[in-house]
Amino acid sequence: MNDLQVIEKDNISHTQIVKYAGASGDFNPIHTVVPIAKSVGLPDVIAHGMLVMGLAGDALTQWFPRKDLRKFKVRFSKMTFPGEKLSISGKIVEEKNEDGKTIMCGKILVQNENEELKLKGDFEVLKN
Repeated sequence: MNDLQVIEKDNISHTQIVKYAGASGDFNPIHTVVPIAKSVGLPDVIAHGMLVMGLAGDALTQWFPRKDLRKFKVRFSKMTFPGEKLSISGKIVEEKNEDGKTIMCGKILVQNENEELKLKGDFEVLKN
């Protein structure tokens, strides 16, 4: 129906991941300690899935007023590593009426610069 403006994020940094660990309380060393991440077969630390979801949520609040968000659910597809540049795209796919209000239903995707899908989801926002 209606494509939303693509939101480009800065490259994910190790510092950003460590700051997120502090804010969330999730200090699993695969997110913060490179040698430990490598010891379990990863090429580097990985970003928290909820960090990536937070970036998607930030895009939603750039597209729509936060007060209008009614539903937001996601599914993670691939790990995100430091240095990746993420872009968030979305589109409205339908409108429905609930209790006399128009709700816009949409899809959201987070991909890196190689178009690897990191997250996909659905959202609903109140139409003003």
